[in-house]
Amino acid sequence: MESFGKSQPVKRIEDVRFLTGRGRYVDDIAPQGALHGWFFRSPVAHARITGLELDEARAAPGVHLILTFDDLVQAGIRPWIDAAILKNLDGTPAADPRRPVLADGRVRFVGEPIALIVAETLHQARDAAELIGLDYEELPAHVEPVPGGPELHPQAPRNVAFHWGMGEREATEAAFAAAAHRVSLEVADNRVIVNSMEPRGCFAEWEDGRVHLCFNGQGVWDMKGRLAKAYGLEPDRVRITNPDVGGGFGMKGMTYPEYYVIPEAARRLGRPVRWMSERTEAMLTDNAGRGLVSTCELAFDENLKITAYRVNTTCDLGAYNSQYAQFIQTELFAKVLPGAYDIRTTWHEVRGIYTNTTCVDAYRGAGRPEAIYALERVMDHAARVLGVDPWELRRRNFIPAEAFPYRSATGELYDVGDFHKVLARATEEADCAGFAARRAASEARGRLRGIGLSFYIESILGDPSEGATVEFRSDGTVNLYVGTQSNGQGHETAFATFLADQTGIPLESIRVIQGDSDLIEQGGGTGGSRSATTQNNATLATVGTIVRQFSAFLAEELEVAPGDVAFDDVRFRVKGSNVAPSMLEVAEMARAAGREDLLRVHERARLPGRSYPNGAHVAEVEIDPQTGKVEVVKYTVTDDFGNLINPMLVEGQVHGGVAQGLGQALCERVVHDEDGQLLTATFMDYAIPRAGDVPWMKFTTEPVPSTANVMGIKGCGEAGTVGALAAVANAVQDALYDKGIRRVDMPFTPLRVWQWLNESKGAAE
Repeated sequence: MESFGKSQPVKRIEDVRFLTGRGRYVDDIAPQGALHGWFFRSPVAHARITGLELDEARAAPGVHLILTFDDLVQAGIRPWIDAAILKNLDGTPAADPRRPVLADGRVRFVGEPIALIVAETLHQARDAAELIGLDYEELPAHVEPVPGGPELHPQAPRNVAFHWGMGEREATEAAFAAAAHRVSLEVADNRVIVNSMEPRGCFAEWEDGRVHLCFNGQGVWDMKGRLAKAYGLEPDRVRITNPDVGGGFGMKGMTYPEYYVIPEAARRLGRPVRWMSERTEAMLTDNAGRGLVSTCELAFDENLKITAYRVNTTCDLGAYNSQYAQFIQTELFAKVLPGAYDIRTTWHEVRGIYTNTTCVDAYRGAGRPEAIYALERVMDHAARVLGVDPWELRRRNFIPAEAFPYRSATGELYDVGDFHKVLARATEEADCAGFAARRAASEARGRLRGIGLSFYIESILGDPSEGATVEFRSDGTVNLYVGTQSNGQGHETAFATFLADQTGIPLESIRVIQGDSDLIEQGGGTGGSRSATTQNNATLATVGTIVRQFSAFLAEELEVAPGDVAFDDVRFRVKGSNVAPSMLEVAEMARAAGREDLLRVHERARLPGRSYPNGAHVAEVEIDPQTGKVEVVKYTVTDDFGNLINPMLVEGQVHGGVAQGLGQALCERVVHDEDGQLLTATFMDYAIPRAGDVPWMKFTTEPVPSTANVMGIKGCGEAGTVGALAAVANAVQDALYDKGIRRVDMPFTPLRVWQWLNESKGAAE
């Protein structure tokens, strides 16, 4: 067992199902005859509701039910969504205003749900929504994430949800006072809409006082606990399932109001009820990502070694606390605050601000892309100010390989790393030596060319423990029950491949089962790049138990000493005998002997530590100064993901992450008007990247196997996004620097770049 250095690309098992239209998504599998739900939502960003006339809508054709906040309260339902809350700098709890699942007398963002209409058809439900009479007293909207403005919640004076800090403030101030060099840069990280391919949706049904909620999320157990609490049900009266899920990216990792309301409609009507978001509805109501501004400061000694790092951030929370929102730009940002650099003195201070917009929470990377973007931008800026090569400044400050395991200034225990080796490989793969010639060729064509480096480190998040169950079936197949949840990452392939490698069971005989709280008692879901490390660690523990039990059974059956039976990852070997049954053959022997207790094995395992993937992203851009259009013409990634289980899946994850990073860097940006109306609520107005915006990427690895798990692997799901933002931004800055442009902020749209160039040209004249 435990041959982890091998890695072979394996085509994704699930792709045949997806590509031939046989995926089982929420909207595909809703029960026959389910009624349709449609949510009547606030048309304004901030208002007091003074009247809600529902009689005409209730009498509309096909309408079975309309639910409001008061209806939920009268039914004994707890109609609020709880969120995790920070401690402020002064030790007091952060603001914790209630977030109702349907509006409770006041609305605080465009799209906030006010009522649910349930009808025979979707068209009937939508038509009935047009008949609802809503009277309201519109209030001034607070849209910009800065303290002050019209107050959203009495618990948050000046709309400040929290004021948080971590580190050594006085020591940091002293280090800056004594520094030979000090560099500062304000870094804006634009708010984005996640836009998963499949919008959110759910259906609910009841049987014998037991509810089944199916929704397209990133795990079932958090939703199970919350729904049971809201309805006052024992946990065994609640079943939650996730079918195939068309993208999550953190946005689907938490619960939403609709998932609490649809079950009550189904209970009252005695029929299943379904709801599926439309695209604009999703853009208005899905949790957004990013949305922060940071002032980043570095202190250096005379040898250009960093002596202190200070970050002051203001972040947008939207109208309420989403489940994890207060922790994204605080504790999760802080996990990689010092990045890959040997920085011993830090101070990180953050203010979270409520605005009359939809909530902001986790988006691919959840705090780590924001932290690395801020750090790598100010590192690049410092190199220019100090007159040193950006690559060289990073090398001078890298944590040396011999310093591992290394406890960072923010408390993370980096287990292993060789950042010099990774950067050297990336420099070679990106052909940095040939950049000057490529720049000259671009200039000859009237183009501006820039190169940008981002060196990132990632911290894997979430519960470090996970469970796995292996069940040998009578037809010769094997079920592997997992506690994580695929949202398109290829988990079925990854987990089945790992089990096959460790047991010799043919890959085609393994079925991965996920996302059903009735079949899997406990699980941590998917998020924070935790799945590969935690789930395969649990599978490894389960396989170890199977091998021990099967070996003891064989020894008993063959009347040999237990120590005479061994397993070599493919077959059991019996000393002094040519008997060599496979694991499936031993399972059949056990079944024939009536040993059913050996045929379903569950283990739960906890990782001894977290892994820290890291790597270098090198982007090259060309800019047309006549139009301002930015094109990423060359992109190189060298990652350290430790041992790879399936290189093809890993490369796909990196490509997808980089593509999302390029989208934010080049074209994506949420825009509200002064009244809180979302101006980017369709794909006509919100620019997600197209295929032509994403260059071919060169991907290589320089593995330093992790010591935090016996497999030596490191999570890879979010790393592409963590590294991409600063690589592109630094390349754009490099291309524009000689034109006198000293600060650039995402997104680098043609209009913005063209304006910078013309403003700089005007200033020079």
